Amino acid sequence: MRLLQITDTHLFAQAEGQLLGIRTADSLAAVLAAIQAQKQPYDLILATGDLSQDYTPDSYRRFADMAKPLGRPIFWLPGNHDDGPLMRQVMPDLGISNAQQILMAHWQIIMLDTQVYSVPHGWLKPEQMGFLEQCLNQQPDRFTLICLHHNTFPVGSTWLDQHDLKNAPDLLALLARFPNVKLVLCGHVHQESDLEHNGVRFISSPSTCIQFEPLSRDFGLDSKGPGWRYLQLYADGRVETQVHRLPAGCFIPDGAAGGY
Repeated sequence: MRLLQITDTHLFAQAEGQLLGIRTADSLAAVLAAIQAQKQPYDLILATGDLSQDYTPDSYRRFADMAKPLGRPIFWLPGNHDDGPLMRQVMPDLGISNAQQILMAHWQIIMLDTQVYSVPHGWLKPEQMGFLEQCLNQQPDRFTLICLHHNTFPVGSTWLDQHDLKNAPDLLALLARFPNVKLVLCGHVHQESDLEHNGVRFISSPSTCIQFEPLSRDFGLDSKGPGWRYLQLYADGRVETQVHRLPAGCFIPDGAAGGY
């Protein structure tokens, strides 16, 4: 199974909307054009949160319209900058699935909601934990990819890691009971990271707009270009993945910004 991950697009209702000096619709358009130019095959698209920056129906409509030419099913989950209830209302009408469990021949993908409305950190509510446990119990013969927005483990940026998944120990305790879980994939941190814990890989991916400076004590922006991720899931549980980026200098954020 071949997957494309797009995350943290931070779109506005208006095409001119800017985040820290970058017009996010322009950077997403450039990413999507590069994806199409690569002609690398993928079967479905995972949109892992912060699709909007202004919480508007038109920002989600913009995302759907821009992603439609990719021609593959899109599955989403909300980030801390999204309006989760609004997304559940409008996404199906835009041709984007609300499904939280995706079953394939040898794998399942579980899309979890870590949003705590109006605050930047994440939390898996009891119903989300229960849903995850139910999916894992019901599919003992399938390998599992779990998608969420917030990072489970620190990425080494002090200011950013305070906004991680706050009940990560509960998630880790649950996963320890299910050896078929192979990968936890997130957005949120606007940078790549890849670590293994108890046989599970925890991976984060770059944003399609601004990039956060790695290993920074205070808020900082990186000069790397916007990015996206491909993943290949194999029948024996192996995962291969690659990050691709636009060239550095294509979209330069406001380096004087002290936050957002």
